[in-house]
Amino acid sequence: MVRSVLVMVVILALSLGIASMAQSQAQNDSGASMPVHSKAAPAKKRWSDLLAKWRQNTPKMKACRAEARKKGLAGDDRWFFLESCMGR
Repeated sequence: MVRSVLVMVVILALSLGIASMAQSQAQNDSGASMPVHSKAAPAKKRWSDLLAKWRQNTPKMKACRAEARKKGLAGDDRWFFLESCMGR
């Protein structure tokens, strides 16, 4: 009698655990369809606007790029340096 009650409790606990895992997985799947790159478009627009502005001042841009190359900057560090250099 005690064993059968214990087995029933274990089966009930396992079934509830599996059901809650399935529910949380379904919630995660539905959240995955939301747009992830909500900030990417304004950032891309900002960089394209900055590049268009900087192209008007080619000698300064050339000097800033040479300085960034001399410092060995790459990736985001290079872009942030170019932004500060062109803003001076």
